[in-house]
Amino acid sequence: MLPKNELKNKAIELRKQGFSYSEIIKQISVAKSTLSGWLRDVGLSKRQKQKLTKKKLEAALRGGKARKDNRIFITKKIYEESKKDIGDISRRELWLMGVMLYWAEGHKEKEYRPGSGAQFTNSDPKMIRLFLNWLDKICDIKASEITFSIYIHENNKNRLELVKEYWADITGFKKDDFLQIYFKKGNIKTLRKNIDNSYFGVLRVKVKASSILQRKIAGWIKGVVDYFY
Repeated sequence: MLPKNELKNKAIELRKQGFSYSEIIKQISVAKSTLSGWLRDVGLSKRQKQKLTKKKLEAALRGGKARKDNRIFITKKIYEESKKDIGDISRRELWLMGVMLYWAEGHKEKEYRPGSGAQFTNSDPKMIRLFLNWLDKICDIKASEITFSIYIHENNKNRLELVKEYWADITGFKKDDFLQIYFKKGNIKTLRKNIDNSYFGVLRVKVKASSILQRKIAGWIKGVVDYFY
C-alpha cells in the first residue's frame, strides 16, 4: 500500500482531472471523511465542474432508468399473477359485469323523456367490446339492432376514414355502420394525452327500439342497489 502522503497526492491529482469522490475512492481505499479533508482546498476549473456535473446527471439518469425498469418488471409480474385470479367467467358473472358497466356509463331513462332506448357511450375500446359482448350473450341483441354514432372534435375531419376503420376493427362491424358522426366544436381543452393520432373520439352504441330493455336494465340495477341498501 502507498504511503499516506502519496495516496493524498494521487487523490488530489485525480480530483483535478475531474473525478468524483466515489470514483476516487474506488482507486484509493480511504474513508470518505479522510478524502474530503484532503480535497477540501482543491479548486476545480469550470470545465472540470461541468464534467462532474455531467457525471452526476448521467448517474442520476442511470438510477432513474433502473428504478423505472424495476417498477415495470414488478408491475408486469403483479398483472400476470392477478390476471390468473379471474379464471373462467360464468354467464351470471358476465350479466352482473354488464349491469355494473351500464350503471356507470350507460344512458338512463329520464322522467321528462320516457321511452328512450339503451345506449352506452365511451372512448375505451375494451369497454365497448365488453358491452357489445354483453348485449349479444346476455340480452340476445342481434347486430342488425345496433347503431353507432361517433363524437369527435371537428379538427379531426381529415381523419374520419381512419377513425371509422378503427371503430369497425374494435367492434367487428363494417365501416359503413359508422356514418353518423357528430363534431365537437371549439378548441380542445383537456389534460388527456390521447388527443393526437391516438384519438378516435367517443363511440355511442345504441340499441334500436329498446325502451323495454332500458327499463329491464334499470330493474337489474335497482336489484343490486336494494341488495346492499
